[in-house]
Amino acid sequence: MEGAVEKVIEMQGYKLHIVETDKYKTNTFVWRMKAPLTKEDVTKRALLPQVLQSSTAQYSSTTALRSYLDELYGATLFVDLAKKGEYHVMSFSLEIANEKFLSDSEPLLKKGFELLAEVLTKPNTSGNAFDKDTVEKEKRTLKQRIQSVYDDKMRYSNVRLLEEMCKGEPYALQVNGEAQDVDAITPENLYEFYKQVFLEDEMDLYIIGDVKEEEVKKFASELLQFENRKPKECAKQAVSKTEKVNEVKEQQDVKQGKLNMGYRTNIVYGDPDYFALQVFNGIFGGFSHSKLFINVREKASLAYYAASRLESHKGLMMVMSGIDLKNYDQAVGIINEQMEAMKNGDFTDQELDQTKAVIQNQILETIDTSRGLTEILYHNVISDSDISLDTWLSEMQKTTKEEITAVAKKIELDTIYFLTGSEAGA
Repeated sequence: MEGAVEKVIEMQGYKLHIVETDKYKTNTFVWRMKAPLTKEDVTKRALLPQVLQSSTAQYSSTTALRSYLDELYGATLFVDLAKKGEYHVMSFSLEIANEKFLSDSEPLLKKGFELLAEVLTKPNTSGNAFDKDTVEKEKRTLKQRIQSVYDDKMRYSNVRLLEEMCKGEPYALQVNGEAQDVDAITPENLYEFYKQVFLEDEMDLYIIGDVKEEEVKKFASELLQFENRKPKECAKQAVSKTEKVNEVKEQQDVKQGKLNMGYRTNIVYGDPDYFALQVFNGIFGGFSHSKLFINVREKASLAYYAASRLESHKGLMMVMSGIDLKNYDQAVGIINEQMEAMKNGDFTDQELDQTKAVIQNQILETIDTSRGLTEILYHNVISDSDISLDTWLSEMQKTTKEEITAVAKKIELDTIYFLTGSEAGA
């Protein structure tokens, strides 16, 4: 796709991805680090990026660091965590103005590189430990972040579905780790862990903007060098066939029931039928014209919301709906009927064309932002594949009704999770 040609260059210890484009008024740096999800490390990995972005050796308080970002014409720095399949991914994003659009033509690209290198390689430490106050502050915040999932019943029910569905699999772990493991983290053991991840993680740096390849390579090689490594791969998990659907009901003091249904798609990003799966999901529950939305929410008036989403690297599809407690059996029945309709090819050419158009618009909207573009390009790193945006769009557009019904027949209901109020009975 025009404006999204990615050049990938092997650097010392990481890969550099450059997208030269004049589409954006800012230059974006996204540093990503991935490693297999493990119970031992998940909580430390959730805490580490927060500690690194809180302060550095040069900017030894959050106020000092944020003040410097303001000096850089309001540059933004933030961190993020994600589960991508069985991998845990830490992201550091820095967005900085392109000096071409400023009256002062101070070279900001180099300053961006210097700041990113400062955050990643020169943390705020004392001896062989992170700054104690920073670690304690971020531990309190992490506990609040974990607790917030339990307070938001929509998110909570999705987490519980995955815990039940993926028991014994790394994907059952929460992205922010476990509350009971936070207290055991010390400034010393977190610093040891920091050194370990920069030796072992698979690391990628994306630079997107109106930049020149040679200049980017020069700054990257001067400021960011690490030990070469062979990144750890996830162990391939054999997923057993679902003999019987696992049905879990949990009671809490809730007025609205949360019905979440988890399916194994048996298809992941990079598989030939992944594009047909995307279109399937769009027709089934991905959009406001989908079968779930129209039949569960609109026609039967059973749900406050009803939608499906894919986990592309784990091969899962989740259906989420909010229903009155008394409507459980009817809602499950209608959702099952819509899945059968998809398996039987019971959808129109109009639904197919409309879904393809919406997916195309969604992808184009996503790449309207540099961070969205990075998100799409990073699929290739996770899946160890090389699918261009053009390929993605053209393969999706070529998808036929027969391919979609073939995909539907591979999808198996695994787990039903229902968060219900006490008056509904178990």
